[in-house]
Amino acid sequence: MISYFRGFDWVLLGGIAVLAAASLLSLYSLDITLFSRQVVWWSLAAIVIVGGSRLDWRGIIGQDYFRKGLYWLSVLLLVVVNLQSETIRGVKSWLAFGSLEFQPAELSKLALILLLAGFFSRRYVAAWLGKNIALSFFYAALPAALVAVQPDLGSAAVIVAIWVGFLLTSGVNKKRLLVGLVIAVLVGALLWVFFLKPYQRERVVGFLNPSSDQLGINYNVVQSKIAIGSAGLWGKGFGSGSQTQLGFLPEAGTDFLFAAFVEEWGIFGGLVVVLAFLLILYRITRIGMRAGNNDSKFIVLGLALVLAVQFFLNIGSNLGLLPITGINFPFLSYGGSSLLTLSVLVSIIQKIKIESR
Repeated sequence: MISYFRGFDWVLLGGIAVLAAASLLSLYSLDITLFSRQVVWWSLAAIVIVGGSRLDWRGIIGQDYFRKGLYWLSVLLLVVVNLQSETIRGVKSWLAFGSLEFQPAELSKLALILLLAGFFSRRYVAAWLGKNIALSFFYAALPAALVAVQPDLGSAAVIVAIWVGFLLTSGVNKKRLLVGLVIAVLVGALLWVFFLKPYQRERVVGFLNPSSDQLGINYNVVQSKIAIGSAGLWGKGFGSGSQTQLGFLPEAGTDFLFAAFVEEWGIFGGLVVVLAFLLILYRITRIGMRAGNNDSKFIVLGLALVLAVQFFLNIGSNLGLLPITGINFPFLSYGGSSLLTLSVLVSIIQKIKIESR
């Protein structure tokens, strides 16, 4: 039994456990129903991480047809969710299976990481070739566009960041990279003009002018800043957050769970959460640096990019430093699709760590 756990990165798992505890504490304080559901999701995540860490992932994901099949399945599900799913809070992001809801955008992140990891590891020396850049861009642009029209610009930004991060670490020519960035800016301008919903433009405008419309488009950010700013060093106490418990803080279990946690557990509690997350990111990066082949290195890089970008976007919106994107805090916010997707990646990375001993 002990030998089964030999080689596990217990520091990485410890950091995840801290975030799990913080998540469940906040959800128990907020909503017993969300808490009960998240207990189930965390139980499944623990099984995936511990059980999956001993699977022969290389025999499964090492096959090119598996990676491409998973990628095209995720694209198909994104098409289906755009055509058939119900609009929730202005976004069509979920497929319903009875009482369960599944977010295909999370699967698309996993699928893209695996596909691009294989793509760039085989073309590492020739990544600067225009045809390779164009093909990799297509792989990222297709799911990003399908996610953006839901519209879920936060997840679309994460998908684009995966591609950019892989490109930057694959030896791409700087001139070609500059051309790619110019094209990305132009695409962003087109999205602003033709695809962004009015409320999304208002969020950006509200971010640039935070003192305007504090009861309208800036309401969420104002309440989040009040929750964090009024917390003090040690917080208001478990179940005693006024902004959270009285319902002033919207989406307290998802987008703004960090603010809800800080209100009750204080700046000290917030720092513990941030440090635990940074520890997770450090350990993942360390595993990537010691991985034995480029494919493994790119898979680890993909998870690090997803975690870092989502953390940056979520914390930034909670503090009013960035526009609200609707992206969650990895391992902290409520949600099963994101948690299980991250758990699969963590189990693969644990296996990479075990194999590289």
